[in-house]
Amino acid sequence: MGLEQTREQSSLVVKMKLREFTIPPITDALVIGANAPIGSEALRRAISLLHASSFESVKLEDDLVDEILVRTTILKKISKEKLINIVLRKVKPFMSAEEVIHLDIQVELTIEELI
Repeated sequence: MGLEQTREQSSLVVKMKLREFTIPPITDALVIGANAPIGSEALRRAISLLHASSFESVKLEDDLVDEILVRTTILKKISKEKLINIVLRKVKPFMSAEEVIHLDIQVELTIEELI
């Protein structure tokens, strides 16, 4: 008769990223959940008071994501449609309707010219 051993193992890993709270607390964009504790109008007003850059509201017809507040200069580099597509495919799966998600957006353009 062989000895049977059952070995169970569990672990919990906690990772934290610390950074100083900055004023204004937004750089490029906010994704506002449909049931966020602060509404998009209040966030727009706060951003206009705290940030020198202008932000544009992009409303969505979605059950989870209500709106994206994005720095206007970002929309010169990427269309609203492409931004919405990225947020719905890549951000939405990781958020709840009660959250406001902060986005740092980096758009890089590489230009090559044959002379």
